[in-house]
Amino acid sequence: MKILIVGAGATGGYFGARLAEAGRDVTFLVREQRAAFLKQRGLRIAGLERELRIEPRVLTAGQLGGTFDVVLLTVKAAGLKNAIADLAAAVGPDTLIVPFLNGMAHMDALAAAFGADKVLGSVVHLVGTINGDGDIAILQPLARWTLGEQGGGTSARLERLLAEVAVPGIDVVAAPNGLDAVWQKWVFIVAAGVVTCLMRGPVGDLAEVPGGEAFVAEVLAEVSMVSAAAGFPVPESEQANTLAFLTQPGSTFTSSLYRDVAAGLPNEGEHIVGDFARRAAELGVAVPLINLALLQLRVHAAGMARR
Repeated sequence: MKILIVGAGATGGYFGARLAEAGRDVTFLVREQRAAFLKQRGLRIAGLERELRIEPRVLTAGQLGGTFDVVLLTVKAAGLKNAIADLAAAVGPDTLIVPFLNGMAHMDALAAAFGADKVLGSVVHLVGTINGDGDIAILQPLARWTLGEQGGGTSARLERLLAEVAVPGIDVVAAPNGLDAVWQKWVFIVAAGVVTCLMRGPVGDLAEVPGGEAFVAEVLAEVSMVSAAAGFPVPESEQANTLAFLTQPGSTFTSSLYRDVAAGLPNEGEHIVGDFARRAAELGVAVPLINLALLQLRVHAAGMARR
C-alpha cells in the first residue's frame, strides 16, 4: 500500500516512522519549513528504548504527482482546512482517508470534501511532543491505534489496512464501530477539558476537596447525555472508569486544553468543546457546565487575538 501521512508532528511522525521502519511505503506531506528540516536532520524519535531515526520521503503540496491507497490525516484542527485542499490531489477512487484528529467536526469536513464512504473512524492514543531540537519526544510508552468502518462491522479494505499497519511499536485495534470509537474518545476529552479548565488544576487536587468528585460526576453526566442523544451511549463501565480516572487522588493529570490555556497558547477549544456544545444544543440537551468551560476558552482565545 502507498501511504501518505499529512503532517509530521509528534503523532504523525511517530506512526509514520514506525511504519517506515517496518518497510511500509510511506510518504510525508508537510509544509516547506518542516520538509527542509526533515531532509537535513531526518525524522528522529526520542524517549524509546532506543532512538529511532529514519530518512523520510517528503513532499510538499505542489509536489504531489499521483494518488495514494491510504491517507493518514494527522494535522491539528487549525490546519484541517488547508490540509484538505493540499491532499486532494492524492485522493483517487479507492483511496481510504484515516483521520487522527479528535472530535467529530473533521469527519463532517472530510465527508463533504471526499464523501463519507472514503473516511474510516480512527482514534489514536499517543503521549508525545516536538522537543527543542525539533525531534519527536515520546513521554509515555503508549501508541494505540483503533480503526473501524463508520457503519460498523468489518470489510475487506479494513482487514487489508489493519494487516498493513500492524507493525512493531503500534498497538492496532479493530473497532466494532468506527464512529462509536471516535465518540467515546471525544466524550472523555471533553469531560477532561471541562473539569481541568474550570477548576484550573490537575484532577488529583480536585479529588482532595469537598464536592470535587460530585462536580466531575456532573460533567460526566452532561457529556454522556449528549453522546446518548447522538446515538452513541457510553457504557456504564466506561463512565465508571472515567470517573475513577478523573478523581484519582494524587493524580497530576491535566487535559491538553488546560495546558494550552495555562501556557497562554492557542487551543482546540472550538473544535473539541465548541462543536460538542453545538451538537448538544441541536439535540436539545442542556449542558451548562460545558457551556461555561467553552465561554472560558473563548475568552482566552479573544485575549490571544489581541496580543
